[in-house]
Amino acid sequence: MKGTSSKARVKMAPVAELFPPQGEWGEEDYFSLPDTNRYVELSDGRLVMPPHPTYSHQDALKRLFLQMHAFVEAHQLGVVQIAPLPVRLWPGKIREPDIFFIAKEHADRIGEQVCGVPDLVVEVTSPSTLKADRMEKFHEYARAGVREYWLVDPQARTIEVYTLQQGAYLLRGKWGTGETASSELLSGFTVRVDEIMG
Repeated sequence: MKGTSSKARVKMAPVAELFPPQGEWGEEDYFSLPDTNRYVELSDGRLVMPPHPTYSHQDALKRLFLQMHAFVEAHQLGVVQIAPLPVRLWPGKIREPDIFFIAKEHADRIGEQVCGVPDLVVEVTSPSTLKADRMEKFHEYARAGVREYWLVDPQARTIEVYTLQQGAYLLRGKWGTGETASSELLSGFTVRVDEIMG
């Protein structure tokens, strides 16, 4: 039987051993991760990596982003950005909203590596993210002070808009096929649901 070389006997450490265990991640660890185009969030010491988005998710995301971006640019209201780009809701809580808007009066919240609390957040739901978008993030964005929260559901073909009132979200409106959704924060901004859903 042939001898085994010393090189072949070296046990390779799993990459996961180079990083903290789940529950012990901090922001320094999070920002030391290699660059990736995947969404990676930090929540309660844990890394959260949502599943890859679907075609309908990305299509609705693209259509809404283009309309919102054009409106905000035309009226010089601030900036609209698209994921993946980290947003710090509070220390140790970093999310990557599908779309977010930061008003020009809060331009100091715009950072190169991570942004501060947005004024408006959009999440485009999918079956795998529905619970997080409607429960966890719903409460987190309200706690952080995000003034308006949009939930876009390509499966149900609906858009819901919530506004922050005394620390809690109240439903401004829910619109479906043939209807037009509107923003309270971005006064005058409306979108036809059918155009967003394709």
